[in-house]
Amino acid sequence: MMYLDYAATAPPRREVLAAMWPHLTGSFGNPASRHELGLAAERALEDARARVAAQLGARPTEIVFTSGGTESDNAAIKGIALASARGKHVLISAVEHSAVRESALWLTRFGYEVQTLPVDAEGLVSPADLRAALREDTALVSVQYASNEVGTVQDLAGLSAVARERDVPFHTDAVQAAAALSLDVTELGVHAMSLSGHKLGTPKGIGVLYLRRRTPFEALIHGGGQQRDLRSGTESPAAAVGMATALELAAAEREGLAGWERRRDEFIAAVEASVPGAQLSGHRLRRLPGHASFVFPARSGESVLLDLEREGILCSSGSACHAGSSEPSPVLTAMGYPAEQAQTAVRFTFGQETTAEELHQVAQALQQLL
Repeated sequence: MMYLDYAATAPPRREVLAAMWPHLTGSFGNPASRHELGLAAERALEDARARVAAQLGARPTEIVFTSGGTESDNAAIKGIALASARGKHVLISAVEHSAVRESALWLTRFGYEVQTLPVDAEGLVSPADLRAALREDTALVSVQYASNEVGTVQDLAGLSAVARERDVPFHTDAVQAAAALSLDVTELGVHAMSLSGHKLGTPKGIGVLYLRRRTPFEALIHGGGQQRDLRSGTESPAAAVGMATALELAAAEREGLAGWERRRDEFIAAVEASVPGAQLSGHRLRRLPGHASFVFPARSGESVLLDLEREGILCSSGSACHAGSSEPSPVLTAMGYPAEQAQTAVRFTFGQETTAEELHQVAQALQQLL
């Protein structure tokens, strides 16, 4: 079986599981307890928080552990907007993950106005469009760092600089970017960032919200007052340690980025050369190194997936959060694809360890099927 669906979830990493194991077994205490088991759990938790902060160029107090990317997105969008004294205008891009899009739409129940920033045919947001859309009452801007569906990487530093001109908080969903791109929050210029561990090789159920200090924020989960009242609930030291380990491994492996990109480009070229009418979706150059997405002529994306699975190749037709939906991708339609063409989308996402030979086999399978 060949697994090419890393954008949905990456395989758990042995190093991550090994780091987590002691905190799932002998050192199982509640980090809020004041006996030795609890204090040991607290030390492990706070060490993991510091390690995560170091990977982001942040302070440990700016790191909030969550259950995953969806919760982190919800917390950022709702929490920052609800606490804002600026007004009730929220800007999001047209290619956001549903966790951002639906969170923003939820705010409209309370009188917020949500405006969608357009993208070009490659999925990029224009800084000029953002500048034109900003208003005195804009409470928040949210633009995804890298697209889970088409792999396009935004000029995040350029966009955040535009928001900074008007002193507007800027959030980014960096869930897909974390495995390959820099997460330095100072360089990116963001006030808030959402991450998810299972895209990096942790078990599912751990995420991070970076929240810059002094950013107004209304907590959404109340109870025991954990994490400085920003997100109540008993934390998992094991999951936090796993998240820190996964981020460190990803950072160490960025030295191999050129080889990863080369394998991606060779795969794209092979598919375009061998499958008549195959069209790359997303930006050809500004894209994630392990991401190749296409629309194919006259074939449902779901039918292509089924045929590939029979050949032992696992991939997806777009966001895993909408698998099985008969509706065209809102990301692709926002990029200008007609609905019928958007429904032919297939996404191949892979890791550093995926070989050129494996990708060659996938290209050959596509040639035979299409």
